[in-house]
Amino acid sequence: MSNKLYQQNMTNMKNLETKQSETRNFSFENLEVYSKIRNLIINIYQLQKKFPKEERYGLGDQIRRAAVSVSANLAEGSGRNSIKEKIHFVEISYGSLMEAFCELQVACDLEYITTEQFNALRPQITDIAKMLSGLRNAFQSHLNNNQ
Repeated sequence: MSNKLYQQNMTNMKNLETKQSETRNFSFENLEVYSKIRNLIINIYQLQKKFPKEERYGLGDQIRRAAVSVSANLAEGSGRNSIKEKIHFVEISYGSLMEAFCELQVACDLEYITTEQFNALRPQITDIAKMLSGLRNAFQSHLNNNQ
């Protein structure tokens, strides 16, 4: 599966390079995981609005920044030329996802969000984590095959 994911990513990038259109997408925009991350960010922003006023700029701000960092690092990594650098940024993206998850757990523990609200986000986060791991493994496999 990881090699298939890599091939899909490379095909998307090649298709973008050959397109002669003004509305070209960046390669990361074609990744399904990127779309899922954006949906998670929207959900987190909406949920954070329910935090107590004094926490919107404390824990709430930290959660938002961690969530946005997931997509930003995926995007930044897509702009790198070497596979090692791409892997590095996917790993940072994964780490930011885990940070957001941890902070959401804390928000739940402090009763800023309900257990139901937290549990509603868990499948999204798990799905994104699996996809980021798959992308990392695909890049790693490609790197190992070309050495």
